[in-house]
Amino acid sequence: MTHTALSLDDRCKAYNRMADALVYLGENWKGRPGLNEIAAQFGLSPAHFQKEFTRWAGISPKQYMSSLAHAEAGDLLRQGASVLEASYEVEVSGPSRLHDLFIAHEALTPGEAGSGGRDVTLTIGKGPTPFGTGVLLFSDRGLSGLGFIDDQPETAGRAGEHVGRPEQAAFADLASRYPNADIRRDDTKAADFADRIFAPGARVPLALYGTPFRRQIWRALLEIPVGETRTYGEVARAAGREGAARATGTAVGANPISWFIPCHRALASDGRLHNYHWGVRRKRAMLAMEAGYREAEAPS
Repeated sequence: MTHTALSLDDRCKAYNRMADALVYLGENWKGRPGLNEIAAQFGLSPAHFQKEFTRWAGISPKQYMSSLAHAEAGDLLRQGASVLEASYEVEVSGPSRLHDLFIAHEALTPGEAGSGGRDVTLTIGKGPTPFGTGVLLFSDRGLSGLGFIDDQPETAGRAGEHVGRPEQAAFADLASRYPNADIRRDDTKAADFADRIFAPGARVPLALYGTPFRRQIWRALLEIPVGETRTYGEVARAAGREGAARATGTAVGANPISWFIPCHRALASDGRLHNYHWGVRRKRAMLAMEAGYREAEAPS
């Protein structure tokens, strides 16, 4: 699959509409809506919607609905259905299709850890991200925090989605993770830093400051391949903390670096997309974008 990616600023501006599109597709994919029908929901021409969605997510709306079918099959398999039964249930062509999107990517390595940010000077500021305006916290050693600003709460009426942090609250949220650090605001440096870390192929240095237990859990999150998810219990086992699912959930929620430390890949035992610190809508958007990466990497 080839396409020209949107600039980071354009991806940031497109986020709200694309997040709404993901909700619509998630609620209607079983009806297999056509491109004309989908585009009409957002007041765009089919060509405009197709282009914007594909350039933002990395896959077409049709491919995204296919990935939802794969996820549905996974849920059915966990409930005890056979592979063949699951294939027919979600209307895919055969059992091999169930494995198309499970492509592993190399995990990032976190930087040397400190404790609570003591004796560290950090810069904080806002900048564009593919998931809306972000708040970035970083030092010369790397990224220490990434959160998001929402001017308005997410859509009410969907369980777990009434979440929104205005600018002041988002800044305070990240700064509170590092109470012992000297934090200075610089939006220009933050925007430049965002351009670097969200550039295609960028290797992002991470500078983590947290308790040993939390760092263990965050490292376990880094080991979850793109396109896969884990329950809190599975993350706990991977970190060598068998039986610590509840504490693991707390550590996942305390992850200061969204997206790059992929806490969006961690799910509660029922497998639903809830309890994400920066909003379920954003979690869905992150998983959808990773579906685009999997599609791009899949053998043709």
